[in-house]
Amino acid sequence: MIIPSIKAKLESSSHPIAQALHQNTSFRVLAIAFKKGMVLKAHKTHKASKLFVLEGAVNYIENNKTIALKQYEETDIPVEIIHSVEALEDSLCLLTQGD
Repeated sequence: MIIPSIKAKLESSSHPIAQALHQNTSFRVLAIAFKKGMVLKAHKTHKASKLFVLEGAVNYIENNKTIALKQYEETDIPVEIIHSVEALEDSLCLLTQGD
């Protein structure tokens, strides 16, 4: 059980915990768990991606734009654009990448 394992690791972590749920050569699905206040630091993605909030609420931050996402909301993440994610409360997100 991947998600319970991620949540258990999160209890003693000072940074978000991510783990692949499913992947092959053309796509992957990651689960990412956050405690309130944690930040997934600025980075780029090299594949088309979508962030989906399963639990909690996060801010998706890109350039001068912030998108607040609550449970069951999603946003596309552009390729090669620097972005970060900040947890507004304890949160669990899915990140899909690929075609």
